Order: sequence, then C-alpha cells, then structure tokens
Amino acid sequence: MWPDFYYYGNFIHKPMKIATYNVNGVNGRLPVLLRWLNETSPDVVCLQELKAPQEKFPLSAIQDAGYNAIWHGQKSWNGVAILAKSNLEIKELRRGLPDDPDEAQSRYIEASVNGIVIGCLYLPNGNPAPGPKFDYKLRWFEQLTLHAQKLLTYNVPVVLTGDFNVMPTEQDVYKPERWVDDALFRPEVRAAFKNLVAQGWTDALRKLYPEETIYTFWDYFRNAYGRNAGLRIDHFLLSPDIEGRLLAAGVDKQVRGWEKTSDHGPVWIELADK
Repeated sequence: MWPDFYYYGNFIHKPMKIATYNVNGVNGRLPVLLRWLNETSPDVVCLQELKAPQEKFPLSAIQDAGYNAIWHGQKSWNGVAILAKSNLEIKELRRGLPDDPDEAQSRYIEASVNGIVIGCLYLPNGNPAPGPKFDYKLRWFEQLTLHAQKLLTYNVPVVLTGDFNVMPTEQDVYKPERWVDDALFRPEVRAAFKNLVAQGWTDALRKLYPEETIYTFWDYFRNAYGRNAGLRIDHFLLSPDIEGRLLAAGVDKQVRGWEKTSDHGPVWIELADK
C-alpha cells in the first residue's frame, strides 16, 4: 500500500508546468535562474548540479522569487533540488536512492507536489569509460531502475526527470560518430535507459516530437550553441498514471544563449489537470 504522505498537497484545477534544469552551479548562475523563473513561471522546477553545500543553498532568493524548495546539497559537483510555487505544498519523500552505491553523492531527491510524485535526479557522467567512474554510473543506473519499478507498483502519478547523462539514440546527438566512446553514448548506457523506459515509462519529448531533432545541452567549446551541435541528455519520464495528461513539452533553448549561463537549457512539460 502506498504511504499516506504520497497524497500530500493542495490540488489546483489548471495545467501544471514542470521544468528540469541542470543549473551548473546554483549560486554562480543565480541571476540566470531568477531571470528564467520570472520570464517563464514554471509551477515546479527540478535543479541539478547545485555545486553548493546544504547550508549555502540560496533559499531566500528562491523564496523572494515566489518558490518554496527542498534540496540535497553537496559542495563539489552534485546536488539536486525541487522548487514549487508558494501556493503549492511540497513534501519531501526521499533523498538518495535505496541502496545507493555511493550515499555521499547528492544525486536524487523525491517529493510530492500537488498530488504528483516527482523524482529529480542527476545520473553520474561516467567518463572516462571504461573505468571505475563508468562502473559507478552503471551501478547507480541499476539502483534507479529498481526504484523506478517500485514507484510504478503504487499506481500514482510519477514524474522522473533530470540530467540522465544519456543520449538514448543517434537522433539525440549531433554527429553521433564523434561520441561512440563517450560514457553518455556507450551501448551499455543506452541499453540501460531503454530498459528503464520499457518498464512502462513515457519519454515525454519523444512522445510529442518523435521525428524531430531536439537538444538540451550545448558544450561551451567550438561554438556548439551557435552551430546547434547539441545533445539530448535531460529527460522527462512519465508513469502510466500521468502520461495521458501530457499537453506540451519543449526546451527553453534561448536561455543557453544568455550571458554566464549553464551549458544546459531548461526543459519543460505541461500537464492537464486530472
């Protein structure tokens, strides 16, 4: 039986916009984050790569922008957070995956917002591959897959989103031949993503745009953004209890072109009220 607290939240009768954004340093990119929140006004935002310890998360600035937050900080490369507009109640359910192969890394946080369970994740990069970092990536992916399967057994709306550090197919990368040895594109990782989706999850962007080239990340080097030489590594996976509510999805690509911005663009979906 699903625990009672997974039903926590105030219900609103309007479409809900949920976004994910690898901010690549929440304090260093705070002006960019706040500008984007003000211009696009998503209801819920999942952030990755905070690069800030727990006590350094900019909660006051986030609250001044009209959002409450839960977060799992880490000083180095990791850290995840979920923001929700102040008229929505957000209830933290979990931080870290069950049996996480490295609990010291802040890569997963889960919350209930407005009756939807939202898992925000930052999957390990895994480079150089092969090697210990790549092995850790695969182990973490396995634990995510096990947890995702359990979430589906509860038959409630679930959204898994974040930076998966996976390009699922050749359609998701500019010049795939250049990435054949990269941990984000190796066959083992692509197979792991395919197995995860096969549990019953819907890849939101691919459902709405099955034939289009869509990127969410552009490297800082070689004018990648200007040439649109990107990757699709930020994903939304929807459980069967919510995929029918999908109205729209997209990438705020213009944010990648702002000054002192992340190498990712914010990705979003819009869900109909149930």
